[in-house]
Amino acid sequence: MSQRAASSSSERPDLDWSQVKETINMLTLAVSQVECTMSDGEKSITELTESFTFIANQLKEVIDESPAKEGNEDTSELQSMKLSAADIHKQIMNAIIAFQFYDRLTQRLDHVKRDLGWLSELVSDPQQLFNPSCWSKLQHDIMSNYTMEEERIMFQHIMDGATVEEALAIYQHHFTEKADEDDGSGDEIELF
Repeated sequence: MSQRAASSSSERPDLDWSQVKETINMLTLAVSQVECTMSDGEKSITELTESFTFIANQLKEVIDESPAKEGNEDTSELQSMKLSAADIHKQIMNAIIAFQFYDRLTQRLDHVKRDLGWLSELVSDPQQLFNPSCWSKLQHDIMSNYTMEEERIMFQHIMDGATVEEALAIYQHHFTEKADEDDGSGDEIELF
């Protein structure tokens, strides 16, 4: 990431402070959040598609290989069915995890909607628009509502002047690092 000179901000306003710069930072943050959310959603949808395709194929194999007459089951056929059932179970569990990421996607989009609503209220109020402390409060309120560390880190980098690409790279690095630490599970997520 490139080095940036300390710049004016709502926390440290000086003669260069501008609500336009603050608006641009906030919109850059929103774009970054939407991009991350869409990327995560695409991964989840791909996983769901692959999982359900696998389940359908395994079920077809089980049906095609099942014995014609009950009571005439061969032990190897029964073992094969049990292995297929275990594989199906594993894929169903993967599908459930992918659905959990969809829940995370909708939560993020809700945060973006809420944050943009707060931003609209601030920009539309002339008494708040030119008040650095109102901008600082908005930024504090937004950051305090994040549930994931990756979002807080991305927020801080955007507020420090990072570009969308820089913020996304930071987010991806942190998310990948955390996923490796958690054996690929990423953030702890509860199903709906």
